[in-house]
Amino acid sequence: MKCKKCGGKAVINMRQHNMGLCKDDFIQWLQEQTQRHIEKQKMFTLAEKVLVAVSGGKDSLALWDILVTLGYQADGLYIALGIDEGIGYSAESQRLTEAFANARDLKLHIVNLAGEYGTDVPTLAKQTKRGRDKPCSACGLVKRHEMNRIARDFGYDVLATGHNLDDEAATLFSNTLQWNGDYLLRQAPVLEERNGLARKVKPLFRFYEREMAAYALLRGIEYIYDECPFAEGSTSTYYKELLNQLENQSPGAKQHFYTKFLAAKKKGLFAESTVEIIPELHLCPKCGQLTSARAECSFCKMMERVQKK
Repeated sequence: MKCKKCGGKAVINMRQHNMGLCKDDFIQWLQEQTQRHIEKQKMFTLAEKVLVAVSGGKDSLALWDILVTLGYQADGLYIALGIDEGIGYSAESQRLTEAFANARDLKLHIVNLAGEYGTDVPTLAKQTKRGRDKPCSACGLVKRHEMNRIARDFGYDVLATGHNLDDEAATLFSNTLQWNGDYLLRQAPVLEERNGLARKVKPLFRFYEREMAAYALLRGIEYIYDECPFAEGSTSTYYKELLNQLENQSPGAKQHFYTKFLAAKKKGLFAESTVEIIPELHLCPKCGQLTSARAECSFCKMMERVQKK
């Protein structure tokens, strides 16, 4: 297959775009498209400080690489969760993240859960009943709390995550099947800053997972290939597999599903229930972050239960 731009040998075929591109043109195309989405969604400007949540995976490291290449003030944040079942997942992902930052002379914040709070995600899950076998609930709570804390404490204007189109489509599929109106209302490429909650953006929301893997490979980015050991058998993985089957039969289906949802929401979908769904937020008396609870936030309650045990 030939490159649609230069006529050379294509290294990737994007069926949803009916387009193949060579290495240089694909890298340039993906970077340019990222810039286009940042501007179109009004995510952030060159004058703003961006904190990129990095996990050692292809998407977050590729996002950091793209933003730095485009000239943004982008620093990284890695949260050491202590998930070292079998393969030493957290240790390896941290090593790769630090190697990426050091090779490019980039600033990386590291939050070590064990050092900061004396525990880790698997322990939190077991001692607080937030998923004894699959501690995804505890993990998500920790990451949300710490990402917002670091963004706030170090004066970042925006928090960027590496969620790609496959991630967003699977989340949308799950929330639609269950008609989770509050989650559907909040799902968007940009969540604006609100009373102490950092602005959150997903610059890769229009790119397929395979495109991000190709970008990382072509840019020579070394990342952790293994999934989180607790991700096996998860509902999100199952939904991704279902959507991949649909995509194979109808190229562009995932992109159409997600972008049409955003367009419908912009036109007023769920508008009548907006006032009822958005919760009233209060300051947590312990950590100072916003919470829908009238007392301590879920993160502080979870840590308090662990400390008592």
